[in-house]
Amino acid sequence: MSTIPGAFDVDTLSGMKPLTQVVYSVGSNLGDRLENLQAAVAALRDTPDLMIAAVSPVYETAPVDAPAGSPDFLNIVVVGDTTQEPLTLLDRAQAIEEAFGRVRTIEHAPRTLDVDLVMVGRRTVDTDRLVLPHPDAHQRAFVLIPWLAVDPEAELPGKGRVADLIAATPDQGVRLRADLVIED
Repeated sequence: MSTIPGAFDVDTLSGMKPLTQVVYSVGSNLGDRLENLQAAVAALRDTPDLMIAAVSPVYETAPVDAPAGSPDFLNIVVVGDTTQEPLTLLDRAQAIEEAFGRVRTIEHAPRTLDVDLVMVGRRTVDTDRLVLPHPDAHQRAFVLIPWLAVDPEAELPGKGRVADLIAATPDQGVRLRADLVIED
């Protein structure tokens, strides 16, 4: 279902693709964390055939499975509609990360920017490059809580309603940062 008011299913129109909901989880724990998130949202807005429908409030979270001493993350979720294919969306997310100095060293290491593709419609993908829905999203409060804030009816394909997943997820110290705002 589209998140753009008044959107319609165009799959029967010649040469057009239907809109599919896409969900990104965006986080930063190095540098100017808020500016990194703001820049990621701007880059996502500039992505061809991706229309941003909602950006969650900013949350702060202790890193999960990270090396000792890693700084806290700022996290948001970005929900949009797209006609792009999942691998194209992944390539864009990784290009945004690289543009902001993301270095892939140790898994879960501190990073300037982390742009994870959580889901693309109800699609399932399981390749060396991409797994959809994101395999850890259902266990990550820093994904689920911001997502629920912008979409109270959200559902993670194959896992259930986001509200129910939050109730089953242990407290991971996700704190709303009402003093920090992503500008439109």
